[in-house]
Amino acid sequence: MPPTTPTACIISEKSFELTARPEHFYVHVSADNRYKLFVNGKLVSLGPARSDPYNWNFETVDLGPHLKKGKNVLAAIVWNFAEYKPVAQMSFNRTEFLLQGDTEAEQLVNTDTSWRCLRNPAYTPWQKPVYGYYVAGPGDNLNAQPYPWGWQQPSFNDQAWVPARQGMPAATKGHRDYPNRLLVPSPIPPMEMATERLARIRLSEGMEKPASGFLKGTRSLTIPAHSKVRLLLDNEQLTTGYLSLQFSRGKNAEIRIGYSEALYSDSLTHAKGHRDQMEGKFFVGYEDRIQADGGSNRDFTSLWWRTYRYLNLLVTTADEPLVLEDLFGTSSRYPLKQETTFSVPERKDLQQMLDIGWRTARLCANETYMDCPYYEQLQYFGDTRIQALITLYNTRDPWLVKNALEQGRQSMVADGLTMSRYPSNLHQFISSFSLLWIGMGYDYYRYRDDANYLKTLLPAHRQILSWYEQWLKPDYSLGYVPNWFFADWADSFDYGEPPREKDGDSAFQDLLYLMSLQMAAELEQNLGLPALAQHYQTLQTNLKKAIYQHYWNPEKGLLADTKTQRSYSQHVNALAVLADVVEADQAKQVMQTVLSDRSLTQTTIYFRYYVNQALSKAGLGDLLLNHLQLWQDQMGLGLTTWAEMPEPSRSDCHAWGSSPNIEFYRIVLGIDSEAAGFKKIRIAPALGTLKEASGSIPHPAGTIKTQYTLNAQGKLTARITLPPATSGTFHWKGKVYPLQEGSQVLAL
Repeated sequence: MPPTTPTACIISEKSFELTARPEHFYVHVSADNRYKLFVNGKLVSLGPARSDPYNWNFETVDLGPHLKKGKNVLAAIVWNFAEYKPVAQMSFNRTEFLLQGDTEAEQLVNTDTSWRCLRNPAYTPWQKPVYGYYVAGPGDNLNAQPYPWGWQQPSFNDQAWVPARQGMPAATKGHRDYPNRLLVPSPIPPMEMATERLARIRLSEGMEKPASGFLKGTRSLTIPAHSKVRLLLDNEQLTTGYLSLQFSRGKNAEIRIGYSEALYSDSLTHAKGHRDQMEGKFFVGYEDRIQADGGSNRDFTSLWWRTYRYLNLLVTTADEPLVLEDLFGTSSRYPLKQETTFSVPERKDLQQMLDIGWRTARLCANETYMDCPYYEQLQYFGDTRIQALITLYNTRDPWLVKNALEQGRQSMVADGLTMSRYPSNLHQFISSFSLLWIGMGYDYYRYRDDANYLKTLLPAHRQILSWYEQWLKPDYSLGYVPNWFFADWADSFDYGEPPREKDGDSAFQDLLYLMSLQMAAELEQNLGLPALAQHYQTLQTNLKKAIYQHYWNPEKGLLADTKTQRSYSQHVNALAVLADVVEADQAKQVMQTVLSDRSLTQTTIYFRYYVNQALSKAGLGDLLLNHLQLWQDQMGLGLTTWAEMPEPSRSDCHAWGSSPNIEFYRIVLGIDSEAAGFKKIRIAPALGTLKEASGSIPHPAGTIKTQYTLNAQGKLTARITLPPATSGTFHWKGKVYPLQEGSQVLAL
């Protein structure tokens, strides 16, 4: 490949002859930063899946179905936006492409000097400010005049292009000598891709509102010469995907495509109001920009996928009309398959919550989990713990969860912490998120039978807990732990941090560490070093005593945020229940106060996950369905995905808000793991006022099914099906009943 420059975009081609069409033709493909690979004009792969330079992914692709007897053409576009690249994109900042045949039969297509290349001057980054912290990469600025249209097709003549040049050496990870790039097979499947049509045109300025056939792809739209036209398009729900615009003529016309999650009603507070309403609102969002060349059958598709509900299409024509042939999206997301069922005839809103939550979880899962698909696309491990458990409860897919666990380990630095987010080319440390990464591994231990893999994580857990141990004071509470100690976007928390005294005293900090010690002790006892488990047991016993001694206020019946006992929060008291600092009737009293006392610092969308867990542990799971106002408020605002925080929210899509997609199954239907690997099943429904409820979740050995009917006399009929080779217990009104594999009916 030619050497890189900032914003370099390279197009490469390889022609070859086949005497017969092969059944299979496997190749391995990678690039820096990104590539799209075409065979005879058809897109067959894009990547590489996001990773880091020491674990650089390659995809294995079967080209066989796309090849033919005679001449075939492989073509790839490779781009590197250098300093403009997304923060989630790690790189050597060299524009390179690698393709290698799997066996000798496929070696004829290996990347060497027989490939021909063109440094494509048509692309540059296009940056337009948006509200809030935005690091997901620039838009595309495409000048159609120098673009080599048709380069993917076999008929294209590339003889004026230059031969490829040797790039940096690479080898698969584990070789004796390590070159600059360490390649690993992509641990995840290709992304799911499907055509999506926009729903409607909400606004037309500068011309009559186009007929609906334009959005349906059945009718073109002509923008007259010397015109300025604006079309506001509404997808009616948030989506992620590659935007494609097909156009002709319109030489020197400018086309700008803006993307936004919502329209704005206030430029100071960035408030959005009801997401369906547009009166008095304005558009703000990043853009792609195209300068038309006057040619026919031009086809623009964004290099990277976009996030949008609203599209703002701005067209300025010169001396020639511009014909918009078609405009559509190709959705792109991780291929999660939902395998849960849930039915509550009395509460239709609950199914709507699950639908919104599942859409949110899907849009926040691409080549990694991510906090938000619009603004950052970064895999934060605090968010990811919830996202991974949504995956474990709703699907049979282990790969994205394990990928997140691996990338947490890969992010670790010599000090002993994970980074807060990874992959990331901008290092950041949130000390609390290293503990939550341990929690994600513990969740995987409880819900999937994968002990051999989990053992490989234990050294990383030990490093993190050893790092924390250096901050212990003589009474076993923690001193001031460095870095950002994010908890929640609560109103009284300073930039998301709970109150801490100058010497570090913080109940939140101590409790999160205590919970991590508890989880690590169980993991070490069953999978690792029992002596280390005993060490963690000693630490947690002493720390638990210190927490109760320093933070418990008997008059209030609550734990304070710090030893000065000047402030109190839902966060600390929920964690105290989860960590068994308060138990039984005392835990129940604490959680009743947590729900009723509005003077406490209130949790926002993210940390409500832990409050709901604490409700269940305290025996108050029946109250869950009466405390869903955070989600009902968002539905009242027309959100189609859950927001980052209550209004005004920066991001309209944060999967940490999808915790009902866990808790409706775990708390309402009561399905939970009672042993490592989900080998024993605990079912303890918390129906509240419901008279009927049913549902199922996937299990490593099959499916767990539940159906409940509660009559007017309070008698429960429970129909339970457990997978083969499992057993469990059923909990109701303080009594425990045994369960076996297969179907059974309990009349209680």
